[in-house]
Amino acid sequence: MAPPSAISPTRSSNDDSKPSTAAVHEPGLSESKAKIQMPKFPGPPTFTDKYAERDYLKGRLAAAFRIFGKYGFDEGVAGHITVRDPVQPDTFWVNPFGVAFSLIKKSDLIQVDHEGNVIDGGEVRLLNAAAFMIHGAVHKARPDVLCAAHSHSIYGRSFCSLGRKLDMITQDSCSFHNDHVLYESFNGIVLAEKEGKDIAACLGNKKAALLQNHGLLTVGGTVEAAVFWFLSLEKCCQAQLAADAAAGGRGHETVKIHDDDAAFTYKTIGTPRAGWFSAKPLFDVIERECNGEYLE
Repeated sequence: MAPPSAISPTRSSNDDSKPSTAAVHEPGLSESKAKIQMPKFPGPPTFTDKYAERDYLKGRLAAAFRIFGKYGFDEGVAGHITVRDPVQPDTFWVNPFGVAFSLIKKSDLIQVDHEGNVIDGGEVRLLNAAAFMIHGAVHKARPDVLCAAHSHSIYGRSFCSLGRKLDMITQDSCSFHNDHVLYESFNGIVLAEKEGKDIAACLGNKKAALLQNHGLLTVGGTVEAAVFWFLSLEKCCQAQLAADAAAGGRGHETVKIHDDDAAFTYKTIGTPRAGWFSAKPLFDVIERECNGEYLE
């Protein structure tokens, strides 16, 4: 007798023998097992007090800068991460211009309105004009975006010089399947309102943008998601640069993931909840390493 086949099983009244139609990309997975729900992961905290939420988000934003500093995403005074203020949603909190990512504390952050005025915050109230132009436009265009992150990371800016989007060549890159754009323009430092609006328009409803000759931009409905998407996109750029170089050196091309498989994988690792949960270890580690100093 031939061994059981995952493709053509023997039919019976027990649906354990039926191939799953709910997870067609998992050969051998039965219908009953496919119906078993994934573990219910935790989610971001919820607040009834908007001032308590503000305090919490400022702490997460300060932690995000410590993470960026740890991974070397600082380049002089360039780079910024913003979080929408829950008390005054038409304003956002951002790092003060010229303060090192690795030293930023919650009390250092500055609050900026959509006219570019610093209305609250720490002792250093210098605002990076590019931060306002890009992030102000994104927050205004995308009410769903709580946090936006941009920096001149080495692999991101290297890949952005190629004028192309990511290829789906790794499982991790599938997080950005049909969810990132290429902004095909560079007009110097973003100091004009029109440039910021153009970037926001190009981003559309996606979670990431490759700013040509510039760097990466990611957004999220949580601070954690925006930060994780940035780190993941940076590593995807690094992986593709290495893979393209290795394949090209042999006169070959990288093997691309089929569009259906990339879309299927995205549903697991590219969702907002996946981004939030994937960042949890990063934030846990930085809290331990800094002894929570950033919360001051």
